[in-house]
Amino acid sequence: MTIEFCYLIFITADYYIINYFIVPAFLFKRKYILFITGILMTIFLSAWGRSVIAFNMSLYYFHLPGNIDFPDLFLHSLINITLWILLITVGKMMIERSQAQSQLEILEKERVKNELDYLKAQINPHALFNSLNTVYGHIEKNNQVARNTLLQFSELLRYQLYDCSEEKVSLENEIAYLKNFISFHRLRKDETLLVSLHIGQIEPGLQIAPLLLVVLIENAFKFVSNSSDKENKICIQISSDGNMLHSSISNTKEIQDAGPDNKSKGIGVANLQRRLELLYKGKYEYRVTNETYIYKSFLTIDLT
Repeated sequence: MTIEFCYLIFITADYYIINYFIVPAFLFKRKYILFITGILMTIFLSAWGRSVIAFNMSLYYFHLPGNIDFPDLFLHSLINITLWILLITVGKMMIERSQAQSQLEILEKERVKNELDYLKAQINPHALFNSLNTVYGHIEKNNQVARNTLLQFSELLRYQLYDCSEEKVSLENEIAYLKNFISFHRLRKDETLLVSLHIGQIEPGLQIAPLLLVVLIENAFKFVSNSSDKENKICIQISSDGNMLHSSISNTKEIQDAGPDNKSKGIGVANLQRRLELLYKGKYEYRVTNETYIYKSFLTIDLT
């Protein structure tokens, strides 16, 4: 008679040692010799330890009669522990494989759905631009303001729908889009609004994630003051110093207006900060100053 329950202790210990130490430390790092050696040593030591416990308890605790063959006890322990570890490990692998297969099927369904959504999205812009062309054709030729406004709007859409499909765009193209955006939104405001745009030195060849600065410029137009007795102004400055992009956007505001960082108004800014963290983590600086009549935002990005 031997101490059969000892198997559970050593099998459990071997399972955790192999799956949570030996496999990550050696198999995942492709150290196959150390992986095999580690498994063999673990099972060997467990079989030896289990045999020693069973031998001594059988001899001194249970006082079993006759001689106990230690080598035979060790061999049986080695075989049993090896078989149980093999069965448990294979079972674990089958369960994980089934779970991974289910996850892959879910991801494949999502991929197909996203691809279909993307193809549908490609149809809608074409229809939209065709509609804009139709509207443009119905505007009288002597109404150049309306025609030019529609053309500006069309270019804004074209950039957002097509050029921004890439992860990064040319900084020159992004600035050209910003100029068009500013010009378009300038038409929506009163003539008393002064818009100052200064584009400094821009290093050629720089690329940037699209539609970052436009969030701050859009907020400037959204929250700019509309006073009849004071100056209403938006100042935009963009330049680069080597690979560093510097931007400053400020606007006059009503004294009671908290500015675009107000919780009820800051969805665009929150999304901007999230994108900056994902795209330029540790490579950007964003700060604001909220004065009595002026709201300023500063954004610096390392575009390397």
